[in-house]
Amino acid sequence: MDENGIAYVLEDATAPHLKPPDWAAKAVALYRRLEADALVVETNQGGEMATGVIREVDSSVPVIGVRATRGKYLRAEPVSVLYAQSRVRHVGALPELEDELCDFGPGGLTSGRSPDRMDALVWALTELMLREKREPRVRVL
Repeated sequence: MDENGIAYVLEDATAPHLKPPDWAAKAVALYRRLEADALVVETNQGGEMATGVIREVDSSVPVIGVRATRGKYLRAEPVSVLYAQSRVRHVGALPELEDELCDFGPGGLTSGRSPDRMDALVWALTELMLREKREPRVRVL
């Protein structure tokens, strides 16, 4: 994200069909290459396992756990507003991600598949742009 509040999606690093140690190693390598602040992991379905596997690869990588309490469509709505406001830009072509974004609607994807690429994007942008920023405070007793 730049100083004007514009987020740049640099790549879609979705890696289907990898075993946990392999996708964790890929995620950590991407974290390092992009000099990211953290990895975001959904903890609903095996997320604690995901956090553990990432920690096995590199225990110094910050992992932010997020929990889905609403459906994918409702989670995606605020992010779609960011796109409508031109606050999200893709760097280069991301055809598989962009196809999912265009195909997704209230009923999901027309193929019936899970929109994994879109869901990862929604979690990342939500964490980056829509979460309340907590500033350190000093409280007088």
